[in-house]
Amino acid sequence: MKEMSRVGVGARFLLTAAAFVVVVAGLRAAESIIIPVLISVFLAILCVPAVSWLRRRRVPTVLAVLLVVLVMMGVMAGFAAIVGGSINQFTDAVPRYQERFNVLATSVAGWLGKHNVQLKGVDVFRTFSPSSILGMLGGALKGLVSALSNTVLVLLTLVFILFEAAGLPGKLRAALGDANADLGRFNAMTRRVQQYLVIKTALSLATGLIIGVWLAILGVDFAVLWGFLAFILNYIPNIGSIVAAVPAVLLAFIQFGVGKAVLATIAYLVVNTVLGNVVEPATMGRRLGLSTLVVFLSLVFWGWVWGPVGMLLSVPLTMVLKISLEYSDDLRWLAILLDSSGTIAREGT
Repeated sequence: MKEMSRVGVGARFLLTAAAFVVVVAGLRAAESIIIPVLISVFLAILCVPAVSWLRRRRVPTVLAVLLVVLVMMGVMAGFAAIVGGSINQFTDAVPRYQERFNVLATSVAGWLGKHNVQLKGVDVFRTFSPSSILGMLGGALKGLVSALSNTVLVLLTLVFILFEAAGLPGKLRAALGDANADLGRFNAMTRRVQQYLVIKTALSLATGLIIGVWLAILGVDFAVLWGFLAFILNYIPNIGSIVAAVPAVLLAFIQFGVGKAVLATIAYLVVNTVLGNVVEPATMGRRLGLSTLVVFLSLVFWGWVWGPVGMLLSVPLTMVLKISLEYSDDLRWLAILLDSSGTIAREGT
């Protein structure tokens, strides 16, 4: 009997592993459809509070949804116009920055040579040259732009989700066959996912706004672009803020030298430390945290599956998965492993 039990466990493991491989292959193959739908879902979660607020003020559902979607369209169009123009201007200015960078790199290399400092193995100056930064920046934004380019699919899906959201509790009770079914777990899980996305988006906007204004005060070119980059990459804890800071600090160094580059670095450090380590835990609660290892592994996995867009969505997706697992009696132990503290206080049960 024990031998049969071992065979059964091994068969279940192989079946689970095979199913996982098939699902991942499907996710990669259906990238062009899944990513716009995921973006629509996240946008819908952000829009639901606004729609609910309008409905409580006796605005018809159809009109409330249309108003919110129109505002969202305006915001997205504004971002696309401003950021797209900044990227084009930055691309045109790269040769000028490259020339200035070459002069500074020669000067720094000469100073290091006089002090017997040799940089071997990695060409640091080539890695951090404006042309290399442009390549990395272009690759990161290219996936996001391509995902948003299917605007019709994103907006249609967003509209349908918002219309369905109002009647979802009733449909769930009908599906369960109990008109008085307790949806406490579902409501608590939905509320926490919404809380995470709304607060994270608000803090990311604040991060981008502060960084953009500070860089504009310093006189750094394309401050709006660097503020937008800080906003987008703030969804990726720890690593995102570092990646967002590199091009802006490098450009400040090329334009003005060490002084303003240091001031730009200080701004990134202060903003990300205060908002990321003080304000975010205070508003979200530490129970919504992911361990650093989980964040890194999710970046690697979703980046491999969907490229740069997968990396941007990796932490929100993993957070939604973690919150969902907390409300499963069988899989709650996985949520504890994903958590930064290893202790979870579940709501709504």
